[in-house]
Amino acid sequence: MTGTTELKQGIREHFGQFSLHVLLVFATGLTIGSERAVVPVLGEDVLAVDSFLVIGSFVVSFGFVKALLNLYAGKWGEAYGRKPVLILGWATALPLPVILIFAPSWGWITAGNVLLGINQALTWSMAINAKIDLASPDQRGLAVGIDEAFGYTGVAAGAWITGVIAARTGLRPEPFYFLAVVVVLAFLISIFLIKETVQYAEAEGDDDHHDANLPFVEVLKRATYGDRTLFAAAQAGHIENFVDTLFWIAVPLYLISQGLPIDAVGLVVGIHSAMYFGQIATGGLADRIGRRPPVIWGMFLAGGGVLGMVLVEGYLAWAVLAAVSGIGMALLYPNLMTVPSDAAHPTWRSEGMGVYRMWRDSGYGVGAIVIGLSMEFLNAEAAFYVTAGLMFVSGTVVYLWMEETHPEFGTHEAPAPATSGSGDVTAED
Repeated sequence: MTGTTELKQGIREHFGQFSLHVLLVFATGLTIGSERAVVPVLGEDVLAVDSFLVIGSFVVSFGFVKALLNLYAGKWGEAYGRKPVLILGWATALPLPVILIFAPSWGWITAGNVLLGINQALTWSMAINAKIDLASPDQRGLAVGIDEAFGYTGVAAGAWITGVIAARTGLRPEPFYFLAVVVVLAFLISIFLIKETVQYAEAEGDDDHHDANLPFVEVLKRATYGDRTLFAAAQAGHIENFVDTLFWIAVPLYLISQGLPIDAVGLVVGIHSAMYFGQIATGGLADRIGRRPPVIWGMFLAGGGVLGMVLVEGYLAWAVLAAVSGIGMALLYPNLMTVPSDAAHPTWRSEGMGVYRMWRDSGYGVGAIVIGLSMEFLNAEAAFYVTAGLMFVSGTVVYLWMEETHPEFGTHEAPAPATSGSGDVTAED
């Protein structure tokens, strides 16, 4: 392969650029986290929205837009490179703080979250693909774990910081001044400090391999239903985002209804997201023991933590169970994403990841509808029961259908990145 010296992969070899992408995914997390504790309460207390389903609409708009843009982010990342897509993602977030500060009605918040969905899809997709580009294949789980750990630590920090600001100053505008600083700095870093990484993926693959350069439609089919293991990953990713949606919509409103103050609510929500920092360890663990065990453990642990939150009372108990569900998410989240990364040829890995992320993040939109309907026509507790039950069912599907995809000892027979120029044909999906 030409250019292997110049394009050597490895986190240590590219520590500077890798670290910048870690910083940017932290900023991506801060951006969405800045809405977590404050915006649902803003809708109820300031904008006088009295429908849980309407309050959930801002997550519906976010989820479906992010899902669609995830699909195309991967495609654009292959065609135009990671950096231009990253810059575009941060540019779309620039108006968001202004909208949140001045929105006269909930419709403006819902529309503004379209921009948030675009921002999160483009910036987080490119952050993870850039890290996978730079890391060596045996560091892939670690790279994804670091990405998700710092991204969701940003979510936790954003929820906590804006919750504290809101408790001291008000629900707006002050919390969103913080958001404005984050967005502007990330936009400037993307323009002036980030370098392109797509060439590392291009150099990694063998274009003569029979699985190289699949058409986009074929990638979409394979990553959706053409491979039972990838279907199991996609459905699990879709359902696990119900948990994230629950902590965005239902948990703040439920805890407020139980008499918890807004700064404490922000801390409970932040504790859940802070547990995602463990993805550094769980991603590295999956490089050693495989992807499947942490995913299965995580699905049932996260579901159990969600279920427990409505079976207990008190700030400490809620905080502990928020942490339990967060640990479950830390186990499953990066390793579900590594499954399509393992199974894809480098020439279409970004597109394959985009398909998985489309199905995963459409879970925000579907989850917001299901959770909103449960709260609207039953009660807040019903949203917790429904989410937990779906996590248990989805985890069972993973247990029954998902094969191991680890590049060294996996049992999954879908085509993997070529290690030689041989014409051997791997088993079909």
